[in-house]
Amino acid sequence: MSSLESLTFDNGFARLPEAYYSRVCPTPLPDPYLVCYSPQALALLDLDESEITRPELIQTLAGNQLLPGMDAIAALYAGHQFGHYVPQLGDGRAILLGEVKNAVGEGWEVQLKGAGRTPYSRGGDGRAVLRSSIREFLCSEAMHALGIPTTRALAIVGSDRPVYREEEETAALVTRLAPSFVRFGSFEVFYYRNQIESIKHLADYVIARYYPELTTLADPYPEFLRQVALRTAELMAQWQAVGFSHGVMNTDNMSILGLTLDYGPFGFLDAFDPGYICNHSDSSGRYAFDQQPDVAAWNLTKLAQTLVPLMSVEAASSAIGEYPQAFGRAYLERMAAKFGLPPGDETASLVMDALQLLAQNHVDYTIFLRRLCDFDIGENSPNTLRDLFLDRAAFDAWAARYAAALRQQGSLDAERCKAMRAVNPKYILRNHLAEIAIRRATDERDYSEIKRLHALLTRPFDEQPEYEPYAAEPPDWARKIEVSCSS
Repeated sequence: MSSLESLTFDNGFARLPEAYYSRVCPTPLPDPYLVCYSPQALALLDLDESEITRPELIQTLAGNQLLPGMDAIAALYAGHQFGHYVPQLGDGRAILLGEVKNAVGEGWEVQLKGAGRTPYSRGGDGRAVLRSSIREFLCSEAMHALGIPTTRALAIVGSDRPVYREEEETAALVTRLAPSFVRFGSFEVFYYRNQIESIKHLADYVIARYYPELTTLADPYPEFLRQVALRTAELMAQWQAVGFSHGVMNTDNMSILGLTLDYGPFGFLDAFDPGYICNHSDSSGRYAFDQQPDVAAWNLTKLAQTLVPLMSVEAASSAIGEYPQAFGRAYLERMAAKFGLPPGDETASLVMDALQLLAQNHVDYTIFLRRLCDFDIGENSPNTLRDLFLDRAAFDAWAARYAAALRQQGSLDAERCKAMRAVNPKYILRNHLAEIAIRRATDERDYSEIKRLHALLTRPFDEQPEYEPYAAEPPDWARKIEVSCSS
């Protein structure tokens, strides 16, 4: 591990023509203080954990000073928001400082979210609030621990500077890390401006840096689009399998690398509800939980449209045409593993019927799957799972089919339990857990619950009996929690 002074910054994106970004320095944040940090994210930059308390690093993470080699920019992009094209968006409150390459050769771009106004702020103040920063910090790291591709969160720096949303709040910055923050909308903006050379230049940049195996192809663009579609299919399968709802799947929030990007009004399923809408601002339910795979497919058609100047319509259509099958295959594989069965038609039927039962009986998705790990296939074994269901006869009928399928596979309880516990988390970032941490932080300046949740959620598959209450169903008051685009 190394010190702050040993970090070497570069900014490959800033070497692109200035049509892709604007150079802008962060707006200084008065009297910043460290709220929380992720040791695991620090390690990605090869930074020793002791460095996080140094005033120089806190000032940098607050946007108050730049380190040698940093080249601060805000990226330009457009996007389809709730199905409607918005011609110019861009980093309205995020500023990219540069890239650090660690000892194993990984490049991590360092971005400050909440760093103040940029040319793309559209009248906003460019700030983030402590509430939303806590949610993004915790979920970024929780998703990584679940094995889901995501941007990472290094730290939150806060300030007493007031920020006005629905009410007065305090400012904060979250430091985000990613191999790249390029998104579908990064291409869209140039397509609608009919700037074909800019599309090609950006595609060449992304391929050379992140899809280098394609550079040997005579025509890399169709395969590039296909690879993005396959990564997106895998990501959607992971979201659906774990019960994660993003809330704002606009094209400007879709990563060209298949990462979970831009945590706002997200939510994890409690009681299984296919039509769950986590975003209070989504009045039409466009981004409901069960719509996410189809929305991703729609977003891919918009990306394909932007790349048509680089290939034929037929090639673009073929490149994204594998998405439905790829998603279905990846989703079934993940759900089969969660149920301890091999993929196949019988497993698909058992899984879909189980989900229907969960929805009809309002059963907690995560709790059901975790308890399913302990399913005993003995003919007359008692089953505590049935206590989760109002319609116990219907569950018993399903359980008999499930037990028969397991016996047919020669499944052994102990081996299956171990394998299933490795893919069925006991702990997820439920909204009420985040809300408790937020209230303590905002009302009492007590950040211990953030640290506790972070430690818990970095080991979501472990039993951690000392944290047992964190695995329980949400309390009644949690039903009143609402998150929106300001969250």
